[in-house]
Amino acid sequence: MYKKFKNICIFFSGLLVMLPLFLVGCATTPPQDTSNLCEIFYEKEDWYDAAADMRDKWGVPIHVPMAMMYQESSFRHDALPPRDYILFGLIPWGRVSSAYGYSQAKTPTWSDYIRETGNSGADRDDFEDAIDFMGWFISKTHSLNGISKWDANAQYLNYHEGWGGYRRKTYLRKGWLVDVAKRVKSRSLRYASQLKTCEEDLQKSWFWKLFD
Repeated sequence: MYKKFKNICIFFSGLLVMLPLFLVGCATTPPQDTSNLCEIFYEKEDWYDAAADMRDKWGVPIHVPMAMMYQESSFRHDALPPRDYILFGLIPWGRVSSAYGYSQAKTPTWSDYIRETGNSGADRDDFEDAIDFMGWFISKTHSLNGISKWDANAQYLNYHEGWGGYRRKTYLRKGWLVDVAKRVKSRSLRYASQLKTCEEDLQKSWFWKLFD
């Protein structure tokens, strides 16, 4: 009897040790179907809650930063920019920028966000913080450059080039970037259409979903 009890204790102790590791793995894995916003939020339910909080806080429609985030990181929490190379491209030398995480926010801009919002514990590899950062940036783009919060094309150009760069129209010298911004807009419109079909269901509490 004692041996059985001991084995049971060992089994459950092992579960307690492995469960946090399993949950962390689930939390940081990109969504399986990134082409459909409903599927993204069904798989990552806490992401919808974070995105809805961002919308309510900054007045930014969910589909715009989600389309921009896909373009920036493909929803990978630890995404990094390409490496920089020296000596005719033979030796790796750091990264081409300080961008990191879901939103690919650069360190100086992330610091501005923390200072202005007081979100001192924010991390770039945390989805809730990253989507809030993007809501803040999009809202500031609207205030500084008069760009609609719904205009994914122009918002992405601001996000990539910075507010000053956008005003100087630096993107006009980058045909590839103009094309990427168009793709972001196309994805945002698709995400918006998809979200309309499932948002009512996503807004239900976990308790009511038990009875569906």
